[in-house]
Amino acid sequence: MTRLKTWLPHAIALIASLVFLDSLRFKFTNAPETQVIFGKLDAWAASFGADGLFAQTGLFSQYVIGTAELFAATLLLIGIHPALRRIQAVGAVIALAVMSGAVNFHLWTPLGVDPNNDGGGLFFMACTVWLTSIGLIVIRRHELAAIGKGLAVTFLPAGSVSATTHKHPHAPKEAFQ
Repeated sequence: MTRLKTWLPHAIALIASLVFLDSLRFKFTNAPETQVIFGKLDAWAASFGADGLFAQTGLFSQYVIGTAELFAATLLLIGIHPALRRIQAVGAVIALAVMSGAVNFHLWTPLGVDPNNDGGGLFFMACTVWLTSIGLIVIRRHELAAIGKGLAVTFLPAGSVSATTHKHPHAPKEAFQ
């Protein structure tokens, strides 16, 4: 069981990263499959006045989404190193955010679950990364809590954060007074 706890997060990170990295060859080369997907999304967005939102220079273009996927994959893989577990947790959060968008756009827009007639393979892979990201977030929840506590101590006014609940074992005592 100990081996499973040790290796499962790495396997999850590797699966999600491989899916992301594989999809980049389509997004960054402007492959026809990518043009179909983002073209359908842009036409849908234009129908309610957000023309260009998914276009090649749009806020949610294939290049923006691909860059977020590359960033998430990088953090997931770097986080395999024991000293960088927190980075893996952040990668999982980014992966969840990107894939939440992907899954929802497949389900609730004219894009559908099989936009490229691949039998729903693309949608299946999005769901796979979405689920593995949730699993990794659950596994790395303590790391995420530590990040949240550190951000709270850093950005919230003194006195608004309880020193006892946000104490880090290696931080100087005066940092929490």
